Amino acid sequence: MQAPGSYQSIPTGYPAAPVPPSYEEATVAQYGPAPGTDMKNMGGPAYSSQPTPMPVYSSQPTPMPMPVPMANPVTVQTVYVQQPISFYDRPIQMACPSCHEMIVTRLIYNAGALTWLSCGGLFILGCAFGCCLIPFCVDALQDVDHYCPKCKALLGTYKRL
Repeated sequence: MQAPGSYQSIPTGYPAAPVPPSYEEATVAQYGPAPGTDMKNMGGPAYSSQPTPMPVYSSQPTPMPMPVPMANPVTVQTVYVQQPISFYDRPIQMACPSCHEMIVTRLIYNAGALTWLSCGGLFILGCAFGCCLIPFCVDALQDVDHYCPKCKALLGTYKRL
């Protein structure tokens, strides 16, 4: 390990790196002399010695550029996605998809599969003389249709079986 501040010398056989130009030489060559500097010590003109070509004008009119169409304003459309409504054997409050009113559904009970199976089960058990018809009078054994009370549209059905 070497002590700080001591550097190795370049081994022999390698070409030495060229010395970069000074700051003044580099900036004058690119940008010309700085304002207020003496031009006598500058070694030549800072402009090109080539003659400037004359512009060529044609007799044909130049075509006018086409106007760029303006972008249409972006319209934002809000979409509300309604979750599927689960209908049960109780009235529910909802927005009617037909009349768009906030309503509480009206229930109508209809005989469904559970009603008929209960009737058949009671008949097999011996309730043949009218007792087997009891499931048609019990709302808890029937299917439920939900209607809108304003527009009378069928909104959904709850099937017990």
